Amino acid sequence: MENTARNDEGFGFVEEDTQKDKYLTFSLAEEVYAIDISYVTEIIGILKITKVPGMPPFIKGVINLRGKVIPVMDVRARFKLPARDYDERTCVVVVNVADNVMGLVVDHVNEVMDIPVSQVEPPPAVNANGGGKYVKGIGKVDGEVIILLEVECLLG
Repeated sequence: MENTARNDEGFGFVEEDTQKDKYLTFSLAEEVYAIDISYVTEIIGILKITKVPGMPPFIKGVINLRGKVIPVMDVRARFKLPARDYDERTCVVVVNVADNVMGLVVDHVNEVMDIPVSQVEPPPAVNANGGGKYVKGIGKVDGEVIILLEVECLLG
């Protein structure tokens, strides 16, 4: 049976998944990364981060976002990249995974891109220290390599 979209004149309408294959791209230390857009709730500028004692080094603290306290992870620190001062391009990408909301600090947000499955290769299996567990795949778009991240693992 064929699954086709129909008009809304009483014949039913099949919604198309408009977020399929869409990724938010951002930069960290000269590399381009991407996360599935379906996890992204908003992108904000850097806010005052309140440090919380006893957190892992990559959890920078919490922010107050319209009355809701949200933990903030510095993705550079999570990937053990060299620290960098926050500037006017530094952003917090707010994500929601299974009702767990977290802010991800990135150097800067680039754009939302379509990266079809046909342009994604599996991650390389050469990383001995386990850092590759965050990598969902490698996207190839217009000759550029984009590292697709597994958001659930990143937050875990």
